[in-house]
Amino acid sequence: MIYTLTLNPSVDYIIGLRKVELGELNRTEREAKFPGGKGINVSRVLKRMGVPSKAIGFTGGFTGKYIEEYLQNESVETDFVHVDEDTRINIKMKTDNETEINGKGPTITDEAFWALKDKISRLSNGDLLVLAGSIPSTMPNTTYEELVQICAENGASFVVDAEGDLLKKVLPYKPFLIKPNHHELGELFDTTISSVDEVIPYGEKLIEMGAQNVIVSLAGKGAVLITKEAAYIASVPKGEVKSSVGAGDSMVAGFLAIYEKEKDIEKAFRSSVAFGSATAFSIGLCTKEKVEELLPQVSIHRIN
Repeated sequence: MIYTLTLNPSVDYIIGLRKVELGELNRTEREAKFPGGKGINVSRVLKRMGVPSKAIGFTGGFTGKYIEEYLQNESVETDFVHVDEDTRINIKMKTDNETEINGKGPTITDEAFWALKDKISRLSNGDLLVLAGSIPSTMPNTTYEELVQICAENGASFVVDAEGDLLKKVLPYKPFLIKPNHHELGELFDTTISSVDEVIPYGEKLIEMGAQNVIVSLAGKGAVLITKEAAYIASVPKGEVKSSVGAGDSMVAGFLAIYEKEKDIEKAFRSSVAFGSATAFSIGLCTKEKVEELLPQVSIHRIN
């Protein structure tokens, strides 16, 4: 079973305006709201591809209830720890540019954290946990380390989609997959990475540090998968980028959806690129039809 962890989910309130006048009354031209959070995105995309998963993390208040009901209406199974304060609301204003105002989120007590640990302690061999996104400010910096250590002790696999020290600290526990973009990869090694060729040596270092598989996305320049055996370079489909929100989460979901069914790393990587592009070319997360349309445009080149 795949479990997706979102420690600080949100209701994403997306509003479109012609322009924003500071200090004046502004009226929206369009608006929408969705459950937000990287792990939640992974679960939603997996469900669209017919792969079951269970979304876990923390929810609270009327906003938390909205998220759970929304996911359940999409037939995504949930098992959140309930907290006293409201789940946050993130506002995304779309004009000529996109401006985001993200809420802080609820306080996570030690009791709530222990309740989450208890849920994760029930995972075992054959289960996989996706840890995605940032850690709430009220939780310890060691949160991811503590959770992946539980997975390692119980034989569960795990995937990490996080930045900086959060990612570095989990590498000794041998994550099945990590997925930094090229900016995040550069920050890990205090350098600038702008091409596919520059990705490979640093991806190999992450393998040496413990990762089993590393996917690095470079937006329109392609993507790279590094394993212990080889590196794979993927082209990306051509299209109009409408929103990058959720594209990386869709790549993770696409990789897991195909690997879960076929256990083929190269096919899983090819699909992950199609999934990410399908979301980038859409408003909202990708659909199965969009993925199938783009998949033939993705070519893979293997480097031993």
